[in-house]
Amino acid sequence: MELVKRVYQLTESFPSSERHGLTNQIQRAVISIPSNIAEGMGRFSNKERIHFLEIANGSLMEVMCQLEASLLLGYISQQQFDEQELFISETTRMLVALRKTFEDKV
Repeated sequence: MELVKRVYQLTESFPSSERHGLTNQIQRAVISIPSNIAEGMGRFSNKERIHFLEIANGSLMEVMCQLEASLLLGYISQQQFDEQELFISETTRMLVALRKTFEDKV
């Protein structure tokens, strides 16, 4: 959820012309991460939980790509990008560890 907050704050400064483009896309991708984690945790099967964690991880990589595009387009600074990249790396490690926990039970 912290990443959701960070990305929404970042996209507030994007040009209004991106409201239905990159801004919308990155916000949809970032909210998909905790949503898929929550949906997976609501499942009774560890295989299903793993599946939703994989979807969350895919959305996380999508956010990373969109942040790279935002940097390239000059919507965010290198420092802002670097901060988010570090946070995304930490989030990825947590997702991988959680996924491994369920894989060990399968």
